[in-house]
Amino acid sequence: MQPSSLILDINQTTARLLLEIEAVYLRPQQPFILTSGRASPVYVDCRKVIAFPRARRKITEMAVQLIAEKIGLESLDVIAGGETAGIPYAAWIADALSLPMAYIRKQPKGFGRQSQIEGVIRPGNRCLLVEDLATDGRSKVNFIEALKAVEANIQHTLVVFHYGIFPESRSVLANLHVQLHELATWWDILAVAEKDGRLVGEDSKIVRAFLENPEGWKAPNNSKIPPK
Repeated sequence: MQPSSLILDINQTTARLLLEIEAVYLRPQQPFILTSGRASPVYVDCRKVIAFPRARRKITEMAVQLIAEKIGLESLDVIAGGETAGIPYAAWIADALSLPMAYIRKQPKGFGRQSQIEGVIRPGNRCLLVEDLATDGRSKVNFIEALKAVEANIQHTLVVFHYGIFPESRSVLANLHVQLHELATWWDILAVAEKDGRLVGEDSKIVRAFLENPEGWKAPNNSKIPPK
């Protein structure tokens, strides 16, 4: 099913905002080295949004619009943020929706109540898990299992940015009966960057080649790859 005009507008506006505040980087001629050791001509850091009040206000507004379109404004009881990058987004969205907010630790505390979830989530509460980004979806599994352990009803997760280039990112969550929603993907960034002239010619081809085959991509011979 084709996305609605509202969703397409959200995708493009989010992509443009992330480019404006330099939360996404396009560096075809000097690829980044990721923690996996893999080279990548693109990089994203959604944590930067907290430093830009107008951008974060707009992103929160668009998140609420997406929730209304895809999930339903009266279909949620709690907004839960994943430690740590998801916490501010969950707080902003919960405030905009006038809903309780909770957050989920990556691991239970090693003292006191040994809790992994802070806030109040009751059995049956319909929760939305919020994170800053999703790559292959696997980092969400731990948070989803924590919510299910307290008998929360978790069917949706929302991220600001979804890589959108790893097929398993949706299937991993679908196996847990959770649907992934995003405000933008790398494909949206590419489209806006090309349209605005931020990415042209050979640089555009290099980035597109990576997005089409991230596992098999190799940096061009003339690339200046920073030493590890």
